[in-house]
Amino acid sequence: MKLKNKTAIITGASRGIGKEVAIQLAKKGVNTVLVARGKEDLKKLRNTITKLGAETLIVPADISEEQEVEKVMKKAIKRFGKVDIIINNAGIGVFKPVEEIETKEWDDVMQVNVRGTFLLTKAVIPAMKKRKQSWIINIASDVSKRTFANGSVYCASKYAQHAFAESVRKEVSSFGIKVSNIYPGLVDTYFGDTQQGIDEKKDWLKPKDIAKAVLYILDAPNYTVIDEIMLHPTVQEW
Repeated sequence: MKLKNKTAIITGASRGIGKEVAIQLAKKGVNTVLVARGKEDLKKLRNTITKLGAETLIVPADISEEQEVEKVMKKAIKRFGKVDIIINNAGIGVFKPVEEIETKEWDDVMQVNVRGTFLLTKAVIPAMKKRKQSWIINIASDVSKRTFANGSVYCASKYAQHAFAESVRKEVSSFGIKVSNIYPGLVDTYFGDTQQGIDEKKDWLKPKDIAKAVLYILDAPNYTVIDEIMLHPTVQEW
C-alpha cells in the first residue's frame, strides 16, 4: 500500500510508542497530526519530522474531552483535507490493590484509555466512510487478554478497548475501514512514570517494534485486514 500523502492522527504522540510511530510514518511520506497534552514535547517532535521532509501538525489536546477531539478533527481536515488513519495510542495506568484505587484514578484511566479511543473513533468514522479506504489502529496491550494482580483498572480498560474495537470492526468493514488491535507486552517507554532506557528494561520491546507492527498492518494488501497482532519480549511469559 502506498502511504505517501495519507494523513494519520496519532494520539499520545509526544513520547514513547506514539512518537516512534509518528517518525516511522513520516519516513513513509504520511502527513501526521500529532496529539498529546505535552506541548513542548510535541514541538520537538514536529522539528524532527520536519527535518525528514514530511508534513505535520501538532494539536495539544486532552483526547478524553469531546470538544478537544472535535478540535483535533477540525484542524486535521483544515490542514490536510482528509484523515486516512487514526492511531489510538494514548494511555495511562494505575497499578495498586483494588482497595487502594481512588475513584478518580479509576475514572482517569477509563477516560483516557476507553473514552479517548471511543471519542476519536466516533469523530473520524463519518469522514472515513466517504473515503472507502481507511484504518483504525488501536495500541492496546497484552492485558487486553489476560490479567495480573494490582492491575484491575488498567486491565479492565484494555479489555474494554479490545471489545470496542472488535465490535466497531463489524460495523465499518463494509465501508472499507479496517480496524486492527496491537497488543504489546513490556515496552521500554516512560509508561507508568518510569524511565526509558534503564537496565531493567534492556530486554523489553522497543517503541520501534510497535511502529513496525503498525507499518505491517498498513502495508498489507487491500484485500486483507489484520485483526490483531500480539507481541512481547522473549523475557516475558505471557
